[in-house]
Amino acid sequence: MTDHALFRNDFIVITGGPGAGKTTLLNELQRSGYPYVSEVAREIIQAEVSSDGDALPWKNAIKYRDLMLDRSIESYHTALSNRMGYLLFFDRGIPDTLTYSSLIHAPFSERLESAVRKYRYNKQVFILPPWKEIYQTDSERVQDFEEALATYHILFETYKQLDYELIVVPKLSVDQRAAFVLGHVGQIPIDRAPSAQS
Repeated sequence: MTDHALFRNDFIVITGGPGAGKTTLLNELQRSGYPYVSEVAREIIQAEVSSDGDALPWKNAIKYRDLMLDRSIESYHTALSNRMGYLLFFDRGIPDTLTYSSLIHAPFSERLESAVRKYRYNKQVFILPPWKEIYQTDSERVQDFEEALATYHILFETYKQLDYELIVVPKLSVDQRAAFVLGHVGQIPIDRAPSAQS
């Protein structure tokens, strides 16, 4: 079992399969004064494509996974060093990298298994379910909807096995989704950020 003292009340993860509306929700939360840490996966794909690198899901998935872990840990440390005692949301957490490893059927590295237990977030994790009506692919999101479904189910089990409590965010308008999230985190004794700047 995990030492619950390692959980961080002020770090809130919002996760889910691709195309479920995470970034739209996080942007809405930011407009309400709650900053968030951006997802590293898109940044990696954009940088690798522009530099003709091979750390990409469709070229070298293991290298991509390991780079995703490195960047996620960097983001976590940056968030720690910049903490002001207020709530901070994360567009995916380090356990998402473990989920990706499962999806590509790659063995878990010792460093990855250690990282998901060392770098902890709030025990409650918000997960957005697959939503076919809003699902779209783009240059970074190449998965089809079936892959989005598989990702959601593996994410759910991965976080659960790491002793997190999953809260499914209903398929509602973005302002209603934001109110739902804030209604749950409102019980946490953490202040709101002083501004909407991340």
